[in-house]
Amino acid sequence: MASELATGLRLDASVELPAGTYLLGEPGEERAVALATVRIGRWPVVNEHALRFFDATGRPADAGLAARLEAPALADHPVTGLSLDDAETFCAWAGEKLDTRVRLPSGDEWEALARGPDRRTWPWGDAFDPDRCACVESGSGWTVPVTAHPDGAGPFGAEQQAGNVWEWVADRTPEGWGVVRGGSWLDHEWGVRASRALAADPRRGTETTGFRLAFDGRREA
Repeated sequence: MASELATGLRLDASVELPAGTYLLGEPGEERAVALATVRIGRWPVVNEHALRFFDATGRPADAGLAARLEAPALADHPVTGLSLDDAETFCAWAGEKLDTRVRLPSGDEWEALARGPDRRTWPWGDAFDPDRCACVESGSGWTVPVTAHPDGAGPFGAEQQAGNVWEWVADRTPEGWGVVRGGSWLDHEWGVRASRALAADPRRGTETTGFRLAFDGRREA
């Protein structure tokens, strides 16, 4: 595998969620949440980075995932097909590689990053625009490169938080299910709202679910 990244996308590319109190949740169920400053990935993790992870760790990938990882045309698409455990293991690998504490963002951090202090319905604002995301209305029909919609960025500069792929977050439901955020290319306008959260089987990786990283600073020796 080449030493240089063909996509030019850095694994540690991130934006800052400022410390503050954010009003989060579905309409009628909002709650005020105090959050500390944290850096979160500007984009979801892409296939090129995931290929390096699987090569380095020897972790098995099914045939469909392996084919997507090896396809040059999909190098800058968000990686999909990973279970929650796969995503958390990727975080640990990335932390060692970057000498940084890496984890999945919490659902509250993810939503605050997408909505900002003005509680946007979608990352770009309160008027839906299918040209700003990959969803049913945009006609994308599958994943797109993570840099495809710069006009869909949220208030702090994070991209692809509406559509393209659902994203694992660190939350668990009381029943032990995982949680995904953001909707995917298979979702409509309602499904890609920033306040929407969906329970998901943590053992099952799907072709509509990826993840992004959160960075907590240098790892302790």
